[in-house]
Amino acid sequence: MDFETRAIHTGQEPDPATGAITVPIYQTSTYVQEAVGEHKGYDYARVSNPTRTALQLCLASLESAEHGLAFSSGLGAVTTIMHLVSPGDRIVAVNDVYGGVYRMFSQVYEPKGYEFTWLPAPEIGTSLAEHLDERTRIVWLETPTNPLLNVIDIRAAADAAHAAGALVVVDNTFATPYLQRPLELGADIVVHSTTKYLGGHSDVVGGFAATNDPTIAERLQFLQKSLGAVPGPFDCWLVLRGIKTLAVRMRRHCENAHVVASWLDRHPLVEQVLYPGLPRHPGHPIAAKQMRDFGGMMSFLVETEEEAVALVARTRIFQLAESLGGVESMIEHPARMTHASTADAPFAAPRNLIRLSVGLESAEDLVADLEAALVRSTAHA
Repeated sequence: MDFETRAIHTGQEPDPATGAITVPIYQTSTYVQEAVGEHKGYDYARVSNPTRTALQLCLASLESAEHGLAFSSGLGAVTTIMHLVSPGDRIVAVNDVYGGVYRMFSQVYEPKGYEFTWLPAPEIGTSLAEHLDERTRIVWLETPTNPLLNVIDIRAAADAAHAAGALVVVDNTFATPYLQRPLELGADIVVHSTTKYLGGHSDVVGGFAATNDPTIAERLQFLQKSLGAVPGPFDCWLVLRGIKTLAVRMRRHCENAHVVASWLDRHPLVEQVLYPGLPRHPGHPIAAKQMRDFGGMMSFLVETEEEAVALVARTRIFQLAESLGGVESMIEHPARMTHASTADAPFAAPRNLIRLSVGLESAEDLVADLEAALVRSTAHA
């Protein structure tokens, strides 16, 4: 079945008891057993829940994965994956990761003896193998990256990592499985914040991880129930509902993003546009090879930090907010918002950078909103 069909039907058969066409919200903490140790596949909701099972089956299918696990947040999924490694192990990561991941790695795990090597995306593309050794357990990637929209060749990185005996984890939040499927390109684990495009309506927080390796899957399943970072059934239902329209939404996100990026690229007050869909973006050829389209996320640089801060407060359709991937367009200043935790890092988010999550509104209205904000912000400055 094609992607759109699986998004609507996989794991979502009509309820056998009532014929309900939508997966029920199994709002229960426990399940009655017929005798000791005799149950119908479910014994306690932290371990499993039918609504969560439906989400895991559906999203795993969309990621071309044999195994999928849902979590209470994207960082819950990341935390669980990090329990695959131990103090003294080494993780090589792209340096412009989501700020929450950087905060976790640098302030939670590094002080406990985990070693991190941070590489710029271009260096991963040219010399990753030179930075891997026998202690490297994970190569952690985002592509496109957050917030600089760098693109990494997943297959090339996976080949280098596997030659050194390391696993490859790819955060696929920006792209979603509709645009890019890292497991098909050699990654070992794919991770998501389902809060973003998968839920798609800014009304749920969740995470997901998927793999085709049965040994990794068995360990992650043990950790999922043991650490307890599991989503509730209503949260699972919200993400499952969002996934049904993922393909339709992503096509519109991409369409609008192309319009907005092209307009910004021509604007005299914009220093640089970071969007893989622009042919002069350095990652454009790789993105064109491994992605169906270029996504709805972009960033751009203005002249000064003051200009950036003023601009993000002056849009009316673009909402000033953290997060991304909702139907509504959002704007933010990463250096003071989502990536404030990188302020002391050598690869801190540029102070004059603005990040856009381009939503589903009229592209003409979005351009007009930015045009008014750029003009007014300049006058204010």
